[in-house]
Amino acid sequence: MTNTGNDLERANEETREVWNQNAAFWDARMGEGNDFVEVLQWPAIERLLALRPGERILDVACGNGLTSRRMAAMGAQVVAFDFAEEMIAHAIERTTGPGTAGYAGRIQYRVLDATDEAALLALGEGQFDAALSNMALFDMAEIGPLVRALPRLLRPGGRFVFSVLHPCFNSPHMALVGEVEDREGDIVTVYSVKVLRYITPTVTHGAALRGQPKPQLIFHRPLQVLFGACFEAGFVLDGLEERAFPPGHPSGREPLSWGGKFSEIPPVLVARMRLP
Repeated sequence: MTNTGNDLERANEETREVWNQNAAFWDARMGEGNDFVEVLQWPAIERLLALRPGERILDVACGNGLTSRRMAAMGAQVVAFDFAEEMIAHAIERTTGPGTAGYAGRIQYRVLDATDEAALLALGEGQFDAALSNMALFDMAEIGPLVRALPRLLRPGGRFVFSVLHPCFNSPHMALVGEVEDREGDIVTVYSVKVLRYITPTVTHGAALRGQPKPQLIFHRPLQVLFGACFEAGFVLDGLEERAFPPGHPSGREPLSWGGKFSEIPPVLVARMRLP
């Protein structure tokens, strides 16, 4: 994935436009979370973030603010941003309606581009105890500006927790497979993942949720690129969870979809980077 500055700018602008177009659909379908959030993402995020009441947290590419509200409800002061204006509008609406007293006054929402290093630094150097990016790095045309800015935005010993589609097993270049076998007279179905390519970073169109109005760009990065950018910025990796659905978890309406049938294959990776 060799991109010029113009390529990255076009990809970034397309991503913004698509997420603005998809915002209402995504907010209606996602709401305050789904199985991927409740089973795969949030339990690991909560453990690795180890949030303490009163901490100041940066929520990167917050979408409709579902993680912002969860952190605020735990006592954090949250600065949350997304570059899709429509997403921020939904986040504000969900944060100011009935039943929001648990995080009233604890969240500031902003429209900001995570690929704009100067805009990130304008949030205030040394102002945050931790940062979270939930399922968003693969939506960013480039991650360098963010991971370079974070060590300056975080306080000494600050932590950066992110969750992503597992690059090894859940990327645009894989397929969920179900194969029927005859094992000495017993007919069984075996479920697996077929990986078509991995090592080369790519940009492809895909869907975060089936039926969304417009497909978005997905920026596949292998682990060496994803972690390498963080290492180069001065972070160390000190926490990692690979998350799979437990055996027997419902697989949904699709004949092949993530669920208990794939309990040995993790579709989500959650990592904690820390400043030494």
